Amino acid sequence: MPNFQSQFFIGLMSGTSLDGVDGVLARFSFAEDETCVDIATVATAYLPFSDALREELMRLQAPSENELHREALAANQLAGLYADCVAQLLAEAELTPAQVEAVGVHGQTIRHRPELGYTWQTNNPALLAELCRINVIADLRSRDIAAGGQGAPLVPAFHQAVFGSPDEVRVVANIGGIGNISVLDHSGRILGFDTGPGNVLMDAWIAEHQGKAYDANGLWASGGTVIPDLLTELLKEPFLSLPPPKSTGRDLFHRAWLAHKLAGFATSLPQDVQATLAAFTAATLADAIAAHANGASAVYVCGGGAYNAHLMQVLQAALGKRDLRAFVHSTDVLGISPNHVEALAFAWLAYRHVHREAGNLPTVTGARGPRILGALYPA
Repeated sequence: MPNFQSQFFIGLMSGTSLDGVDGVLARFSFAEDETCVDIATVATAYLPFSDALREELMRLQAPSENELHREALAANQLAGLYADCVAQLLAEAELTPAQVEAVGVHGQTIRHRPELGYTWQTNNPALLAELCRINVIADLRSRDIAAGGQGAPLVPAFHQAVFGSPDEVRVVANIGGIGNISVLDHSGRILGFDTGPGNVLMDAWIAEHQGKAYDANGLWASGGTVIPDLLTELLKEPFLSLPPPKSTGRDLFHRAWLAHKLAGFATSLPQDVQATLAAFTAATLADAIAAHANGASAVYVCGGGAYNAHLMQVLQAALGKRDLRAFVHSTDVLGISPNHVEALAFAWLAYRHVHREAGNLPTVTGARGPRILGALYPA
């Protein structure tokens, strides 16, 4: 039997859906040559944002009064929530802080402007390190952007490590606030990019008209009728036709963007608009898959969108309309829960940083070369 050694890493993720923090404590097992041969989830945790914190993070998405001060206070609140999540993970796994190598933490994106040379994730990693007494690896996107990349998506390399197959072309579609895909070719080629909105527009619309944070299971959208002319108007967004590498966020896809697109559809029923927004998300994903992975045999969905049964059905239908034979599944069938994939990816990025291995893929982000990602805040 090989002599395996193990290390524990924690990953924390709070994404563009602004719902809360997902945490994963993972065990990385290594062969004698220090090659990572297995990644096992040991414990998971989820802590929701308070309404006040969510609203403040939403306001910080755009320029506003006294935003530097308010952003610093929000970062401190986030660090406290992250520390609580770490504490829950340690308790569930019955581990001490000294037994964990590092925490990989994404922070909360409030600006993502790679075309201007920066990205900004609200966070206070120094405070987090102080609170949890574990090394913290943060600011994971900036090094890639400094090297000329998009800083996103960072998950395709991880997707290849845990979901890649030597026998088939697979697509991993992450449907969070924003949608992105990883194309995992059996030849080893990896491609990944943001496709457009995931849940962000649907969440904003149902919040406005139903007072709900999200459309559970797509129930509201499923009762509406797609408005073809509106769908055509939405699909005219120039970002969608850009070639990869590319990334996007709430800087582009927000309520004001949607209001502009809805200008000629004032008499449309809100439920029909919701149905159209679901079709829009599915269409952007299907178009991206048709253009860059038309030989894929399966699309594995992670993120909150995997729990939207209506959206999963609409995505399957959109693939069929494009003569794609890929079947849509949740990443559950590959052994990782959809709501744990991204947090586990940031644990993996922390492991890569600690082992001085690159975390980006230049073919995905457009960076000038592989780079070790993140900044270390020692315990």
